[in-house]
Amino acid sequence: MTMQRRDFAAALTAALAAPAVLGAAPAQADERRGEGDLSRDMLGALTAELGGDRHTAKALVPLLQDVGFDWHPETAPLKKFDFVVAYGFGNRPPAGGGDPAKVLFEPGPVNEALADTVARVRSRIDVPVYAQWEIARFLDSKYGMRDVTSIEPVIAADGTITYLSTDGVAAQILEHRKKAPGGVGTACVIGFRDHHKRCVQTTRDRAMPAYAPAGITVPGTYDPESGQAWTRRRDLYLVHDMVAQLTVLRTKLIAQAYPNG
Repeated sequence: MTMQRRDFAAALTAALAAPAVLGAAPAQADERRGEGDLSRDMLGALTAELGGDRHTAKALVPLLQDVGFDWHPETAPLKKFDFVVAYGFGNRPPAGGGDPAKVLFEPGPVNEALADTVARVRSRIDVPVYAQWEIARFLDSKYGMRDVTSIEPVIAADGTITYLSTDGVAAQILEHRKKAPGGVGTACVIGFRDHHKRCVQTTRDRAMPAYAPAGITVPGTYDPESGQAWTRRRDLYLVHDMVAQLTVLRTKLIAQAYPNG
């Protein structure tokens, strides 16, 4: 069992870390090991690790496979969308210094690249845009884009800045869309490559139908000068994102198992 566990751990580490650290391009579908093979290997290894408890292993494997081995959101054609949602990724410390708790961070190059992606989409579909403030700044200064709602941080009476989480941004957007004449509609979600799947999931969790736009490439280059340590390197960010996915999954599974508490 020890050798099997080590072999599986080595394979898992290689699968997750090698593309992250080396920046390898994603393998084509016919070059990757089939999902069925991966599921069987994971099921066998986990069943052995859990002392032969195949029932629990079968429940866990698809969850682990989704969180750790699937980083692509569901897509839809541009004609399907009623509005665009753009989630920021990282930022940079205030250029002029000052108290970072009360001085707004700089949007940074990754969010400029995300704004460029929004602009490409808007050149093809004329729909409202709801963008996290880091992206909205570039949509205004670089593109002079109309019909953009900027989702801003929360600033307390004493000037302290609270930056919204991905879910916090989605919650704000939902409030705006509830007032739309035609109803909430379907969201075209723009996000950083490794954040993109969770952006779509989070938007859906806030009761907004959501997809990534088919045929649109989103930014995927990390900023080593980001003010958020976990957004500087891919290997660190993937761990961060998996933790976030698992946290939401935990809440959902407990609610499903015990809806009455």
